[in-house]
Amino acid sequence: MDFQERTSQKPVPTQRRQLSLFARNFFKHPRMLGSIIPSSPFLVRRLLDQVDWERARVIVEYGPGVGTITSEILHRMHPEAVLVAVETNQDFVAFLRDALPDPRLHVVHGSAVEVQDTLLDRELEIADYVIAGIPFSTMPESQCETVLRATHQVLAPSGALLIYQFSPKVLPHLQRVFSEVRRSFEPFNVLPAQLYYCVP
Repeated sequence: MDFQERTSQKPVPTQRRQLSLFARNFFKHPRMLGSIIPSSPFLVRRLLDQVDWERARVIVEYGPGVGTITSEILHRMHPEAVLVAVETNQDFVAFLRDALPDPRLHVVHGSAVEVQDTLLDRELEIADYVIAGIPFSTMPESQCETVLRATHQVLAPSGALLIYQFSPKVLPHLQRVFSEVRRSFEPFNVLPAQLYYCVP
């Protein structure tokens, strides 16, 4: 099976299951999710269009939730690439493992703080990209800095952290940790989102 055939087989979780699970968890943990519905196609496209898919072989996603972005990453990424999705919510972990049975996907019940150990456990040393939608603005500042520095440590020199947020509060932290931070904005999302492209 060639690359084109592989990428045409896009795994898509059942939308009704996605929305129901996401909404239930939003009401239980609103500070962890930030929005009552998953990311819009406009946001997903703007975020992922920044990735060099031919080059990327190790991709990490923080907070995959119900797999809205995860499924699109799997659709776009190289057949030999690996996606490590790190999720703290056990309900989402179970859903993703059932809904996205792709051998390139490793769903990990854990924290972004432990990303280096998570990669080493899978005999991976560095990531080409880290993609994150976790709400940095609602984290304690010390935890936000810890996650960003741990991310910086595992990124390849040519790698990048791609994040989207509903608040610009994270920007000073990004600028302290990364050598270059580029910003963009996606209005067609609930809520409108700030996007950041950060290089080591």
